[in-house]
Amino acid sequence: QVQLVESGGGLVQAGGSLRLSCAASGRTFSKYAMGWFRQAPGMKRAFVSGLSQSGGSTYYADAVKGRFTISRDNAKNTVYLQMNRLKPEDTAVYYCAADPRDIVVAITTEDFESWGQGTQVTVSS
Repeated sequence: QVQLVESGGGLVQAGGSLRLSCAASGRTFSKYAMGWFRQAPGMKRAFVSGLSQSGGSTYYADAVKGRFTISRDNAKNTVYLQMNRLKPEDTAVYYCAADPRDIVVAITTEDFESWGQGTQVTVSS
């Protein structure tokens, strides 16, 4: 497994931007598909975005499509989530996840091998 540490969360006004980072260690990062999930209070954890090992394939939940961008830097063992035009409904704890399988399989099952501890994102209206 890889160890994942998220950072970059915080409080932002609606319409603002944040960039989340997830640093990986312990295994060969480039062999892992990466995902971002979020969980709002009282809600189930939900898929936000996913990225293949090469970075060539990206996937987004409809709620964030066109506002969020996922990317990775394999040289830095880091995956990013650029979040623009944030809305109050984006408020949640955001989790980074990694899995060695094909990204489509990982997203479909939401059964990622490794998870970070989460970072809080709060969007005020």
